[in-house]
Amino acid sequence: MTPLRIGHGYDVHRLVDGRPLILGGVNIPFTQGLLGHSDADVLTHAVMDALLGAAALGDIGRHFPDSDVAYAGADSLKLAEHVASLLCRHGYAIVNVDATLIAQRPKIAPYIEQMRQNLAHALGVKIGQINVKATTEEHLGFTGEGLGMAAHAVCLIEKI
Repeated sequence: MTPLRIGHGYDVHRLVDGRPLILGGVNIPFTQGLLGHSDADVLTHAVMDALLGAAALGDIGRHFPDSDVAYAGADSLKLAEHVASLLCRHGYAIVNVDATLIAQRPKIAPYIEQMRQNLAHALGVKIGQINVKATTEEHLGFTGEGLGMAAHAVCLIEKI
């Protein structure tokens, strides 16, 4: 078995009224939140999918199906803790995670360090192993029009 493995994750959620906006475990003041079965933390979901993919353990839909009421409103950072535990049980350690949040607004920069801390804590790694960035799409597409948010994440894990 190859000692290093790469994973990619992607997630997208629609913005709606009446929900909090949770990104990387941070409750961000905004007029809308993301629609989803759990807390709809698009950033954390992409990170979890990248990690699960790298270890060939499926995806978050397999582990936390939206048909299961146990995950209704779930804290995605708690789900990320479970993913980290799964990786460990399968003999993998996280080397690093690099994630990009795609959102026209609100401005994400003031919250990035807290997102990094939250993700590092949930995954049981050092903050230096987690990178989070944000970008807009210059008003193009559904994210640029403010209809939703998306996130991509890549990771490297190693067999221990």
